[in-house]
Amino acid sequence: MLLAIDNGNTNVKCALVDGSGAIVQRWRIATDAKRTADEYAVWLDQLLRMEGHSRSDVDAVIIATVVPRALHNLQVLAEKYFGTEALIAGRAPVEWGIALKVDEPRALGADRAVNAIAAQSLEAGDKIVISFGTATTFDHIGADGAYLGGSIATGVSLSLDALYNAAAMLPRIAIEPPPNPSVIGRDTVGQMQIGIYWGYVSMIEGMIARMKAEIGRPVKVIATGGLASLFQAHADLFDRVEPDLTLKGLALLYANRSAGQ
Repeated sequence: MLLAIDNGNTNVKCALVDGSGAIVQRWRIATDAKRTADEYAVWLDQLLRMEGHSRSDVDAVIIATVVPRALHNLQVLAEKYFGTEALIAGRAPVEWGIALKVDEPRALGADRAVNAIAAQSLEAGDKIVISFGTATTFDHIGADGAYLGGSIATGVSLSLDALYNAAAMLPRIAIEPPPNPSVIGRDTVGQMQIGIYWGYVSMIEGMIARMKAEIGRPVKVIATGGLASLFQAHADLFDRVEPDLTLKGLALLYANRSAGQ
């Protein structure tokens, strides 16, 4: 089986993928560029055994990372504990296979390119992919699968942390929808919930509308990331929510590489 690793700024997501490309299990751990291969191995070994698997079930590893300092230890993990050389998304033999039509293709985050690959497999025509992570990103994927550009906004959790750290009298709150649709709060916590939740909904709605107007053709909106379902449940913003979009894209990259051999 394939071990797909998406190393993001906040979390490292791992998935066990079977021969059909289906995700069998998924796990996550907080990102720490100093975490050693041995530490990763102890964590994964326990989780694999809890689900009835073992390290010997893994015969390939593919990695997408936006944290360059963490890559070496993940490569050592693959070699030392899974007996295989890790494939790095975007590098031979798992090049993107799509056009990156931006001014600085090499600066594009690996997760965004992988998301484009997964989105192309899910929907025909133009797509907007919105990813909720450390940053909230909006990406335009053409009908031919090309990555055509996008935008980057501050992530929801990052905004809340900044508000809490910079304002002495504001408490730390959870990210959740307010108890009613009113945008006029009557207490501090309620006003913060409104500002974060409905403020982000308004931003998302506005960005989608502006992107659709600029694209000028029918567009499907795909959302991914931990908060996508929360926003969809109360605001109905997206055509589909795909929590495993990046991991699915990694599985597709590996499958395409295998098919080409």
